Amino acid sequence: MQIPTQPVIQSIQELEDRLASPSAALLEELTRLDGDIMLLGVGGKMGPSLARLAVNAIREAGLDKKVIGVSRFSNDALKQELIEAGVEVIAADLSDDSALQALPDTKNILYMAGNKFGTTGNEHFTWMMNAYLPGRVAERFRNSRIVVFSTGNVYPFTPVGQGGATERTPPNANGEYGQSCLGRERIFEHFSHKNNTPMFIYRLNYAIDLRYGVLLELARSVKEQRPIDLTMGHANVIWQGDANELALRALLRCSSPPNVMNITGPETVSLRWAAAEIGRRLGTEPVFTGAEAPEALLSNAAKAAASFGYPRVSLAQMIDWVADWVAAGSETWNKPTHFQEREGNY
Repeated sequence: MQIPTQPVIQSIQELEDRLASPSAALLEELTRLDGDIMLLGVGGKMGPSLARLAVNAIREAGLDKKVIGVSRFSNDALKQELIEAGVEVIAADLSDDSALQALPDTKNILYMAGNKFGTTGNEHFTWMMNAYLPGRVAERFRNSRIVVFSTGNVYPFTPVGQGGATERTPPNANGEYGQSCLGRERIFEHFSHKNNTPMFIYRLNYAIDLRYGVLLELARSVKEQRPIDLTMGHANVIWQGDANELALRALLRCSSPPNVMNITGPETVSLRWAAAEIGRRLGTEPVFTGAEAPEALLSNAAKAAASFGYPRVSLAQMIDWVADWVAAGSETWNKPTHFQEREGNY
């Protein structure tokens, strides 16, 4: 029996709608969640669609909750889009302590602020954003639930055949970005112990949107006949809509000490295979260089799958959508993931 695929995504509006479409599981769980929801750092790649998903889920479930998005909002257009979507926006620089203290008390916090790209040469700012600011936020919202966005970069490389690092794998970050993210986790963990604040450490890699992500980078290279370096030959991916949903559902899984989960898809994806699949859909043979290293940055998401269930969007579906998107010449963002990086330099 052939499993039906979901319709092709043909426009930015269709993409935004798909990213912000709540599942029945999310609707049910939000009915058990007390309080409003605040996203700190809503202006990043993932924040806007996550905020829209929260608003849509609250509306569909008939709940009386606010969704508050906090960012510096250097982009006025994004600020207006979020307002029109039903998000209550607050323009604030979280590193300004007076602005942080002035934020409204909110029961549910999604902490998305941080710095990655541009770390090299500006390490002090990355450590301030990723390790100092979390302590200020944890103290300010000591009476809230906090979902802390983190990354699989806190782990060491693991053998490809091992299935990825689990939450029991000792962190051993490669490079200052990953080290500072581990610092973020440890600071939040400290304040969870100190104040009995329920938290969830959300170790994500890699979210897939049709405008950016590992699969898009492969697809563009295939289409443009640019060589694909296979040294980092394997990765994990998850549809951003699924990642958005799990972030909201994680609010009901916060605990003290923090609950830690790897958030990604179930497969260890061979990038050689994925590029070949994309090439088959585009009618173009990929060009490869190098050979797969025996180890890669990989996460095992079995714990998350047991708690949340498997992602709604499959790897094959993501490959179909990305290939169609690139074939159509649709809009993309110049926000590379640098998934090939093996020295930890961002």
